[in-house]
Amino acid sequence: MAYYRAMGSIPPKRHTQHPADDGGLYYEELMGEEGFSSDSSLLYHREIPSEISASEVWELPDQTLTANHPLKPLHLQPHRLFGGDDAAVADIDAVTGRRLLLGNGDVRLSYVVAGAVSPWYRNAVGDELVYVERGAARVESVFGSFEVARGDYLLMPRATTHRWLPSPSTQSADGSVLRLICVEASSHVAPPKRYLSKYGQFLEHAPYCERDFRGPQGPLLAEDVGEARDASTDVLVKHRGHGPGGVVGTRFTYPFHPLDVVGWDGCLYPFVFNIDDYEPITGRVHQPPPAHQVWEGWNFVVCNFVPRKVDYHPLSIPVPYYHSNVDSDEVMFYVDGDYEARKGSGIERGSVSLHPGGHAHGPQPGAYEKSIGIEYFDETAVMVDTFRPLDIGEGGLACDDGKYAWSWTGGR
Repeated sequence: MAYYRAMGSIPPKRHTQHPADDGGLYYEELMGEEGFSSDSSLLYHREIPSEISASEVWELPDQTLTANHPLKPLHLQPHRLFGGDDAAVADIDAVTGRRLLLGNGDVRLSYVVAGAVSPWYRNAVGDELVYVERGAARVESVFGSFEVARGDYLLMPRATTHRWLPSPSTQSADGSVLRLICVEASSHVAPPKRYLSKYGQFLEHAPYCERDFRGPQGPLLAEDVGEARDASTDVLVKHRGHGPGGVVGTRFTYPFHPLDVVGWDGCLYPFVFNIDDYEPITGRVHQPPPAHQVWEGWNFVVCNFVPRKVDYHPLSIPVPYYHSNVDSDEVMFYVDGDYEARKGSGIERGSVSLHPGGHAHGPQPGAYEKSIGIEYFDETAVMVDTFRPLDIGEGGLACDDGKYAWSWTGGR
């Protein structure tokens, strides 16, 4: 999505001298995708960005995956993995505290409840799409800062150095601790191509547009956050390697503070989109999941289901028809509201369902008939469909309810 922004101090011409206040030069860094052949930004640093003083192993949170075999649908309850108040999560941060629920070689889905400031971090495996289920936080990055809260998607490009600073529950609008759903790609994540012109502008049929995006506030320097610009700083880097899932970690030490970018410009940067700004696409009969799509990555898509008027054909059945995921596994995070199709299954706010390819799924017994005549769905959910099978992470194994697969039997 080529949407140009510029921030802070940049020279009139790219790849030319940019004099610093101390008589030296700022150091230009190209951060680009697909080997100089796609979107990029130019960042101007006070320090040499290649300079590190140490490199050590960072032992990642458990990335082990277990096959979903024998095959069955799952109901995960990630709220059980963490305490429900500030005291219970006071020492947990939004990076190292993540619990892996599901994953494959294309995408990893984690959950975390955080009360502590995270280390500086960058994911060099792929882009991260983080959804704020509850609570609020400040996110500081080399591009600038964000204030994020309930309903925000934060799209963080691959290899962007940043950290999370949770707000106390007493300061968040919903009175909750910070709860995050983390979608870690092995690719880039972007709006669906069918929403964009060949030049990258959102088209008229898209359910959101550029006006709905919040860019970073900045530039942001060490002294702006009350820290010394020459402070030695550790940055945790998640990168490709021979660990579980092909992902490993390294701790770089820099002899300076990472917030040293005086300006940048380009089309590659983090941004925020709130789910309330998504305009649902409805019809006379039930609309399939692609009508709800909001993001795409390599071998997966992300959809969101928001409060909306539902099917208005006189003979419509508003809940989904039964369907087989022939080519995909479907994961649903039930965020808010009253999800009509899942009534009677035990699924509630905070639940995660996995409906794997090879299993025909749909409404719970009775929901099909009871939905007739309903005109409005008050529900909010985030869905991830993957085109390769998902395995179960340690967090998923720890919070599986163990009985969802049999919830369609109706007591037989």
